[in-house]
Amino acid sequence: MTQRVDDYRLKLGKHELVPIVIGGMGVDISAAELALEAARLGGIGHISDAMVPTVSDRRFKTGFVAEKLKKYKYNVASHDKSAVQFDLVRLAEATALHVGRTMEAKKGDGLIFINCMEKLTMNAPRETLRVRLTAAMDAGIDGITLSAGLHLGSLALVQDHPRFRDVHFGIIVSSLRALLLFLRKNARLNRLPDYIVVEGPLAGGHLGFGMDWAQYDLKTIVNEIHQHLKQEGLAIPVIPAGGIFTGTDAVEFLETGSAAVQVATRFTVTKECGLPDEVKQEYFKSREQDIEVNLVSPTGYPMRMLKSSPGLGAGIRPNCEAYGYLLDGSGNCAYIDAYNRELDKHPDADTLSVKDKTCLCTHMRNFDIWTCGHYTYRLKDTTRRLPDGSYQLLTAEQVFRDFQFSTEHKIALPEQQN
Repeated sequence: MTQRVDDYRLKLGKHELVPIVIGGMGVDISAAELALEAARLGGIGHISDAMVPTVSDRRFKTGFVAEKLKKYKYNVASHDKSAVQFDLVRLAEATALHVGRTMEAKKGDGLIFINCMEKLTMNAPRETLRVRLTAAMDAGIDGITLSAGLHLGSLALVQDHPRFRDVHFGIIVSSLRALLLFLRKNARLNRLPDYIVVEGPLAGGHLGFGMDWAQYDLKTIVNEIHQHLKQEGLAIPVIPAGGIFTGTDAVEFLETGSAAVQVATRFTVTKECGLPDEVKQEYFKSREQDIEVNLVSPTGYPMRMLKSSPGLGAGIRPNCEAYGYLLDGSGNCAYIDAYNRELDKHPDADTLSVKDKTCLCTHMRNFDIWTCGHYTYRLKDTTRRLPDGSYQLLTAEQVFRDFQFSTEHKIALPEQQN
């Protein structure tokens, strides 16, 4: 009998779940509505804490960004951003709103996790990360996925929190070496991760590989991690991610010992996804040659995106007084350096073009950097073309159920809209 994803279950503590995890795409691309649907259907949905004050302003009409800009407006023209700090009390309030409102709305037997990026250093790496983690736990989040960094000291920041051993903690890695570093560093806490997301080279957004990413293979990395855990007698659920496009792709991992799969690309074109509808159509229209991996992210990580992203090459003035999520502990950012270099070259220019880096905070906030998975060009094959030439948006339930019940790499198309 042909296996389906629904023939398996993810056991996580006292929970038994449909083994489908929707990845945590920031900034608010993995919107609360998307995560809530995953939980309602018995799986795991992620929200993201990327730029959470900005997300709160958009969702709850708060004024965190305007308040911060007003405080530091005197510094807008300065090259030195070291003075620009987040108010930690306000950061906690924004996180509590985002997480708390989501958890209040949760229905069903599934779980909601938050994706927490270490690379959001926010000019005070340890302090801001501690606040984001603590506030999410206080607000009732079911689990926290540690991403975009090795997170060697992240668990220690919250080891005294009353929910430290209650919340499900997971780590995203792209190699066995990264996992070993995390496990060794956190061994003294006597707190193993509750799950391990293994993200391969075909994933969307930031990648845990160099520009030689194409030389790596998700199945090979997953097998290495399975073997190591078996040798050490560690029963930690392994969740592959990146390039899993059909239910059959998922089953190939589940039948070889993986506990679940994490998927995201096919949910970017659902009605519940936080992307604007016009951007979803850009994803549908994309061809394989329209997708690239580049080094424009100030984080230093390679990033996969659509080449037509309007933020690419834009030379806007750094907007750290309002945002500043990628400022390191000294108030530096690679985009600021790139912008100032172009400004020095062209001091009288009306507009600047910065090719090698992008102001990721501003452009992600405005949905002008279209990060995507490798198989985004296949999205057009998952839906129907409408008479006006656009593509029919899907629902999160349609995509979730297709992963859950499909076989033989088939994808069920939605009913034709009138």
